[in-house]
Amino acid sequence: MNWRENIITTSAEIRNLLNETRTIAVLGIKTEAQAGQPAFYVPSYLQTAGFQIIPVPVYYPDVTRILGQQVFRRLVDIPIDVDLVNVFRMSQDVPPHVDDILAKMPKAVWMQSGIRNDAVAETLAKAGMKVVQDRCLMVDHRRLRK
Repeated sequence: MNWRENIITTSAEIRNLLNETRTIAVLGIKTEAQAGQPAFYVPSYLQTAGFQIIPVPVYYPDVTRILGQQVFRRLVDIPIDVDLVNVFRMSQDVPPHVDDILAKMPKAVWMQSGIRNDAVAETLAKAGMKVVQDRCLMVDHRRLRK
């Protein structure tokens, strides 16, 4: 299979991905104290839309729960399968998370608006994951829902 087929760009591909997604780990999620930031309000929206949100904050070492859910420090520590990892990290800060993402092997990785790392996308796509870059999951969900 051509790994480029795992790079998702069309509305139809995104709709299919969202229809297959139930569990979303949010890498770089913020806490309720940062409710005005996309890294909090996007996962909050997705939770109210019916997705299971698993918080994986990078900072806030004392926080144990976000959005009422147990916090995990690494993706690989999540005890259930993850359909999608939603990434809220600056583009240059994504590569250090690649090994953790590969160890967890979610079905897909979604890098939020403004986040693009073509080398990381290629690595993940070659490993068999669907990859979306530089798009807002909340915006696309609102636009594509029935």
